[in-house]
Amino acid sequence: MKPGELIRETRQAKGMTLAELGKRTGYSAAQVSRYERGISPMTDIDVLRRFADALELPPQAVGLAPPARRPEVRHGQRIGATGAFPRLPAPRLGGSGGEDGEDPVRRRKLLAGLAATAASAAGTPLLGNGAAQADEALLGELLVTRLRDAMLGLGPAPMIPSAEKLPADFAHALADFDACRYASLAVRLPRLIRAGHALTAADDDSAQYSLLAETYLLATRMLVKLDEQQLGWMAADRARQLAEAAQDPLVVAESARQLAVLARKAGWRSEALSIALSAADHPDLRRAGRPGAALRGLLVQSASYTLARGGDRDGMRELADEAAAIAEELGGGTLLRHYGGFSPLTVGLHRISAENHAGDPLAALAAARSISLKALPSVERRSRALGDIAVTYDRLGRRADCVRTLLAAERLAPQETHARPATKSLISGLLVSGPTSMELRGLAARSGVLA
Repeated sequence: MKPGELIRETRQAKGMTLAELGKRTGYSAAQVSRYERGISPMTDIDVLRRFADALELPPQAVGLAPPARRPEVRHGQRIGATGAFPRLPAPRLGGSGGEDGEDPVRRRKLLAGLAATAASAAGTPLLGNGAAQADEALLGELLVTRLRDAMLGLGPAPMIPSAEKLPADFAHALADFDACRYASLAVRLPRLIRAGHALTAADDDSAQYSLLAETYLLATRMLVKLDEQQLGWMAADRARQLAEAAQDPLVVAESARQLAVLARKAGWRSEALSIALSAADHPDLRRAGRPGAALRGLLVQSASYTLARGGDRDGMRELADEAAAIAEELGGGTLLRHYGGFSPLTVGLHRISAENHAGDPLAALAAARSISLKALPSVERRSRALGDIAVTYDRLGRRADCVRTLLAAERLAPQETHARPATKSLISGLLVSGPTSMELRGLAARSGVLA
């Protein structure tokens, strides 16, 4: 018998409600229900021990050995034994060879010119004879290279700005992300990471820790877009550690959401579900008012997408409905814009991709028709919506509509369309799967995709 089934039978035999068991274990009734039905995997030792203690079950009944010693406590958290953690995917950084037959010398020259263009876009003075024309297909590579160097402390020491100036610089970087201005972000975001580390080293201030954590979260979101899992994992974990040092429950929860996204992309679906749903039910988040409730909705939504990737359509829809209910309870407005936004509209956006991955593109198309692109909170969200709609058309075999939607995404956010690996992959698939048009070939050339 699975642990969840045993817990449900024991709870019912004792005449205990979901809410009562939740109170004893520290979880909500909804989370207890998810554990019982197997939606949330019960693989964490601490979770199993909580339920065994609450239901007066012997540890062996839920697959645990009797505790040999008291668990170690670090920073107020119980630390138990863990199994071997899956390895990260092989690194994609640092290769010096060309791709698709491209000349590596030409590639380095393009990156050098692009760096000058990026600095000019962000208002950073550089020595030289002006900015070269940006090759937007390489913007993602430039961003990854610069973020890697900043995170590893490589390159020249930064000029340390005043602590008062840094929040405004972060606001500019966030605006660049929301507007899909990759060239400008390639300068601002690495510079913020370097400056943030310099300031936290000089001044042990919780506000500085929190701002650097937010900077790392923004870097994580960018690295997830660019399919750079190793650097993304490092950035998200640094954000979590900094947020815990600052005792900022919202940033801790958002760090967990990003870690869950990365775990899902690495194929660790059970870990992704556990990370997201455990964070959603954390008491600190439930005490954080409306922003905390919105973040809980984002975490539940992330778990829903993980179930979709595993083909669990019913589980995905159940959690998506739970996220939608949270959004409605919050009044329908958009909260947490700096994390992409949470509202009934963004939940609808999430359903497009989730239904696609759960294997129902017709439901994805219906979800797409229910949202207004203009009402989405940023260019980045609208670009994502168009990308998800293009995938839907591709899965339905509607090539012309797919290309038309990709061209609309390019007009809206050219740098994102040209640099994002997922979009390049879709364009490449279109090139080899059927007849091509002049519009598709042009888009492929601008995105650096070779036919």
